[in-house]
Amino acid sequence: MKILFDFLPIALFFGMFKYAEGHRDWAAGVATDWLGFMVSGGTVGSAEAPVLLATVVVIVATLGQILWLKIASKKVDTMLWVSLGLVTLLGGATIYFHSESFIKWKPTVLYWVMGAALLIGQLVFKKNGIKSMMGAQMSLPDAIWQRVNLSWVGFFVAMGVLNLWVAFNFSTSTWVNFKLFGGLGLMFVFVAVQAVYLNKYIKADSAP
Repeated sequence: MKILFDFLPIALFFGMFKYAEGHRDWAAGVATDWLGFMVSGGTVGSAEAPVLLATVVVIVATLGQILWLKIASKKVDTMLWVSLGLVTLLGGATIYFHSESFIKWKPTVLYWVMGAALLIGQLVFKKNGIKSMMGAQMSLPDAIWQRVNLSWVGFFVAMGVLNLWVAFNFSTSTWVNFKLFGGLGLMFVFVAVQAVYLNKYIKADSAP
């Protein structure tokens, strides 16, 4: 359930972009009326309007996630705060400069921040971030926890590179598709492969 909550802003970004892409004249008019005071030149063209409207939606959705958690008296993960900061900064630059290049960097920066946090935690602070999150659900040798942690570091680094490759070598529409389906799909595949790898250690640990 949490992963669906985490991916909600991406799904809303996708939905707004696809709708606006199919109604470019409407999107340009709405973007100019509502965002004209924020953009350089005051006018939004039909080419950039879909990504600008989608960017506004993802900023509002991310802020809404934090407000919802606050109202529900639940903890707001540090990475959600980081995501809000990145999407506001890079999304704001996308809106002002009429350039999708800024928002395309957001997933990569977030992936790399998460990877760096896990790596620094393990090497500098001797704290395994993945074990902290999953240690209550399973018991593994410390050496295996270290491998799991480093595998997530590698995954986040690779996803950041892959995002940039898709973002700047394919159309914006293709990148938006990848952002939702590619990111979510590769995450599920990685988790599934990791589960198969860990299964033998869990069985060995639980054997009499």
